[in-house]
Amino acid sequence: MYAVIETGGKQYKVQEGDILNIEKLNIQEGETAEVTEVLAIVDEEKVSIGKPFLEGAKVVLKVLEHGKDKKVLIFKYKPKKKYRKMRGHRQPFTKVSVETIAVNG
Repeated sequence: MYAVIETGGKQYKVQEGDILNIEKLNIQEGETAEVTEVLAIVDEEKVSIGKPFLEGAKVVLKVLEHGKDKKVLIFKYKPKKKYRKMRGHRQPFTKVSVETIAVNG
């Protein structure tokens, strides 16, 4: 059984027991979060697709830790004008574990 969920403006295909990095959630480590924006659930031969979300479906995520991704460098320059600008960015993320996938109906 797997589900397609939407969180942080991105879509993820998840199964129970999966560990993934999603956009940062404001939830303490060790607590759980419920995602009700479930786009589809596939259970062996039965496929349920929402319009746009499935009603009564939810995925429970357990927050493992918070962190930051690798640094992305942004370098801007204009040739022959002595203009150089370098910036860096580290995107915060939340590492979560998929606990359960539940659907009513």
